Amino acid sequence: MKNTTNEPPFTNKQPLAANNNSNERTGHSPKFKLVKAGVTAAIAVGGIALATQQAQALSALAIVNGLTASGGVTVSKDMMYGDEPNQDLDIYYPKPLAQAMRSQQTITESYPMVVFVHGGSWESGSKEEYAFVGQSFAQAGYVTAVINYRKAPKHVYPDYVEDTAQAIAWSYNNAPNLHVDPNRLAVVGHSAGAFNVVAAVSNEDFLAPYGISPDAIKAVVGIAGPYSYDFRKYGGSSAFASDSNPDQVMPDRQLKGPQPPYLLLTAENDKTVYDTNTVKMTQALKDFGARVETGEIKGASHATSIGAMAPPLRWINDVRAQVLSYLNKELN
Repeated sequence: MKNTTNEPPFTNKQPLAANNNSNERTGHSPKFKLVKAGVTAAIAVGGIALATQQAQALSALAIVNGLTASGGVTVSKDMMYGDEPNQDLDIYYPKPLAQAMRSQQTITESYPMVVFVHGGSWESGSKEEYAFVGQSFAQAGYVTAVINYRKAPKHVYPDYVEDTAQAIAWSYNNAPNLHVDPNRLAVVGHSAGAFNVVAAVSNEDFLAPYGISPDAIKAVVGIAGPYSYDFRKYGGSSAFASDSNPDQVMPDRQLKGPQPPYLLLTAENDKTVYDTNTVKMTQALKDFGARVETGEIKGASHATSIGAMAPPLRWINDVRAQVLSYLNKELN
């Protein structure tokens, strides 16, 4: 990892090219912009265009009726995991599974599953912008949920973490209808989404309302996540209560309950989220007794650390290979 001495956890020294259609806020401190690295970011860098207390039940018919083809795999769109706006997700199915579902064949195989949570400084981004991630994992054989969650500034911590936990619980509890083995479920997040997944799983209080223990999740992957920083100095303060402080909200200080294994990745050329976050989160997890692996994505920026999941950009760096290798080891 890079030298972490005196490095602030966030910076914005090298922002992406401006996008006039961006949903990111405009009057924020120049020290911080947690880049919305979806399809828009990929274009810029690569040249390519549960109910409140219980996970809601999902019928097999609802799945089949919602199937549409997309990017070589099949997707069921806009499935609600909660009752409020933005508490929905899209499910991507590997091609063999989708074909069997369409033809109403008897399906005996259970698939592994990934729940993916996008970044965007807790204010921007959507599941549609990260369709390429769902397609990428489905092409590798994983049923994949790409989720939306409630955003700041209207919704501050812990709302978006609670949404992440609820989406994980929905996926776990609906595994049979999705032809998923609930014992092979992983969660993956990028940037602010990595904060969400690590926070939602490493503190058992978030999954407890749904009767799920953190160690029921078989793997957690965080990519370029801001797990340990002072939002009062380095930006993102609109995503946290005005009277809160890092000790009350940062995941490296909220560990509770039995832990699953983790893979925490940093981007070699990340100028948005510094690797001090991963260093501190890794140490906190290890001190708590969790099994943690770390890795660096060579040549990657903050944006390409997720953008390279897209087929036209996989040559840029090996983030996809690193994540799939880890998931294969932990889930298969």
